[in-house]
Amino acid sequence: MPRIVSASDRALLVVFDDAITEAAGRDVRRLEAWLREDPPAALVDLNPAYASLLVRFDPLRCDPDVLALELARRAAALTGRSEPEPRSFTVPVVYGGQDGPDLSEVARATGLNESEVVAAHAGGSYEVRFIGFMPGFPYLAGLPDVLHTPRRDTPRARVAAGSVAVAGAQAGIYPFPSPAGWNVIGRTTFVLFDRALGEGATLAAGDRVRFQPLERFP
Repeated sequence: MPRIVSASDRALLVVFDDAITEAAGRDVRRLEAWLREDPPAALVDLNPAYASLLVRFDPLRCDPDVLALELARRAAALTGRSEPEPRSFTVPVVYGGQDGPDLSEVARATGLNESEVVAAHAGGSYEVRFIGFMPGFPYLAGLPDVLHTPRRDTPRARVAAGSVAVAGAQAGIYPFPSPAGWNVIGRTTFVLFDRALGEGATLAAGDRVRFQPLERFP
């Protein structure tokens, strides 16, 4: 059964699993969709993660214990509820060189050559598990096993906006210039965050992503 944990005086955390699993991810998305469709009166915001959902509320408008019971009821009644329909995106990437300064290191660590790393990365089918770290940053599941590599020993002080990176079993894309501890293997011009959008972030949990190699940007 999911656990309801107090995260602050105005937030509750619904925990579906202590590990990152596909089942927990599905439950997070289903509960988030249900709460957005039919929100409790005091709901302020929802922040999904790999296996949990942070529910922010107005403490002046509800009793946290009552809200916790409602969240527990819904979390236990997700069977038969559907997830939001996933969207599909193709992200063009220029790999290597100045755009992917860690491509050679990933190749060395995996025993592949650079072309094989590119082929493996672009051949994967990815799912956005959640948006975090910075506005619009997608944590992507689906990185092929052969590309699982540790984070950099020394993080970079700054990488370019659009940097495409891998670390552990994850892939990600940096929406803005940022410090980065992941291995940067390419760069994209795909826009990940736009204030003109309703939520700001282009991608959302459950969306599907594929990478398309380019020789150069148009």
